[in-house]
Amino acid sequence: MSKMNELSQTVDELKTAANMLLSVADSLLDLFSGSGEISNEAIEPKKQPAATKEKLTLEMVRAVLAEKSRSGYTDEIKALLEKHGANKLSEIDPKKYKKLLEEVKVLGNE
Repeated sequence: MSKMNELSQTVDELKTAANMLLSVADSLLDLFSGSGEISNEAIEPKKQPAATKEKLTLEMVRAVLAEKSRSGYTDEIKALLEKHGANKLSEIDPKKYKKLLEEVKVLGNE
């Protein structure tokens, strides 16, 4: 992965983390301002605004797969790619990225 791709991925991850922190801060503010009672709104996670629901990119998926591969799941990743009809990630239809990531994230959690 090129340095620019790594930098871009890192920036995207930082933005996502920042949005999550803002959401947590808002929840805490709601929780502790008011009557002091815990409401369902404070407990239930807020829906993320559309801006934080980013479209999965090849680079984002590649980063997750690379991390799992470094963790020793290279053969399993290759099998999942083949299951989705490809020999390499760039051959996967972007519409299948979400499903692929769901399958990859469970590796090691079984």
